[in-house]
Amino acid sequence: MKPHSIGRALGIGLRVAGRIAGQRISAGAQAAASAPQIQQSADPAVQSRAAGRTAGKASRSVTRGVGGFLRPFRRVGGILWLEVTGVFFFLFVLVFGMALWRSRPNHLEGPYDRTFLASAALLLVFLYLGVSSFWRARRK
Repeated sequence: MKPHSIGRALGIGLRVAGRIAGQRISAGAQAAASAPQIQQSADPAVQSRAAGRTAGKASRSVTRGVGGFLRPFRRVGGILWLEVTGVFFFLFVLVFGMALWRSRPNHLEGPYDRTFLASAALLLVFLYLGVSSFWRARRK
């Protein structure tokens, strides 16, 4: 992903999150102003239920707001995770490539030992994983 498109995605995400937060804050203020006042009850169970409902609404609002703020970062984070994973797999490709080179037979028709065959198989597996990880990152 190009640097200017990452900045554009982050900027757009922040503007949208700010707009949504502003709308929710103004809607909450209007609802609080128009809601009838709850009578003070002497029953502590009623007061604790009302406090629990208010706390639940507040925590849901905060969770929704944080989720909206982090949404643009999820895509960029996923791409970055795939690329880092691909580099990690390519490190194993290097390790098994060196082991393959060290254990190669001297002659083309020479016997292949277990180290050579195991290194070749693992090299192919990690090469596939590394390439597919970068491929997925480019498709995102």
